[in-house]
Amino acid sequence: MFTTVLTRGPVVRPEIARITGLSSAAVTKAVKPMIEAGYLAELTQSVRAAEGAGRPAYPLAIRADREFFVGVKVTADELIGVITDLRAEVRAASRMPVSGRSVEQVVADVAALVAELTPQFADRIHHVGVSVSGDVDRPGGLVRYSPFLGWRDVALAELVGAATGLEVTVENDVKALTVAEQWFGEGVGADSFALATVGVGIGCGLVVNGRLVPGGYGVAGEIGHIPVAAGDGPTCHCGSRGCVEAIASEEAIVARAREAAGDPGLDMAGAILRAHDGDAAVRAVFAEAGQAIGLGLAAMVNLVGPERVVVSGEGLAAYDLFEEQIRAAFSRQAFGAAERCPLVVRPLPWEEWARGAAAVSIQSLFAP
Repeated sequence: MFTTVLTRGPVVRPEIARITGLSSAAVTKAVKPMIEAGYLAELTQSVRAAEGAGRPAYPLAIRADREFFVGVKVTADELIGVITDLRAEVRAASRMPVSGRSVEQVVADVAALVAELTPQFADRIHHVGVSVSGDVDRPGGLVRYSPFLGWRDVALAELVGAATGLEVTVENDVKALTVAEQWFGEGVGADSFALATVGVGIGCGLVVNGRLVPGGYGVAGEIGHIPVAAGDGPTCHCGSRGCVEAIASEEAIVARAREAAGDPGLDMAGAILRAHDGDAAVRAVFAEAGQAIGLGLAAMVNLVGPERVVVSGEGLAAYDLFEEQIRAAFSRQAFGAAERCPLVVRPLPWEEWARGAAAVSIQSLFAP
């Protein structure tokens, strides 16, 4: 009930009952303690219960400043931190370079960033969400494998909790971003949708029947490791060949663009510039990356059938160089009516990834 008001409010009680399937009496019973605890408020402006007829109803709304949450996105080079309210609206943000990639260094840096962000909100902050790329066991608070940090089997929730004194939720960064979109963005009201990210890696979060899908092993949605050129495709860091990520990640694009251009010092910005200037060999690298992403998205849509797919990530800076190939490969490979699944392009800055970590913390508190 509370999550209905949180994600769709202000909303009247009859609408809550319709969405949740609860009786009117059950809704009233559930609402009362949340109002008394200061999490919900009844607005004074009434609306008619249905189409201008019937008894006036007073919408319920979240008291967004009742509690605040910290969200921290960990990258290989820096930490991005935010403070959000209950509706995941960002109230403060900060960035900090990591002092090193060891577990001890990152945990100390996270604690320092939290200490920097929280003073003015301290009495209403009890929870922090941390998002990390790789294989994350959210219930156990464990980072099982993070290739970009070089971590294996790190009890991150326990370590950050000890360093900050806060309740900690740890989640894969793409899944955390998906939660933010599910509760507060493109996914609100959708029974199923997917969020795919293009950048350092190729990730995907899945929502099915209104729930984030972790899968039996916590790696559901890893479209980056769908083989699209298995035979003679490039080797992926996971040990397989021809994965989407081995062709379309930033590292893969840069490596192949350097070879195509004969320039070992080329970086991603330089590769994009060369492609925009008409370098045919480098443009072909981006085109092949787009085809790989499109095939991976189509495979996911064929298997899961989401209502829509949100495409995001830092790699969208080059989206114009491979959008045509993404959409063409998707359209060619999607089965039947799945071809009509919309691909919604949504550029999101790093602070939105940190907001995703905070959203996971909010979710863990109210819908564990």
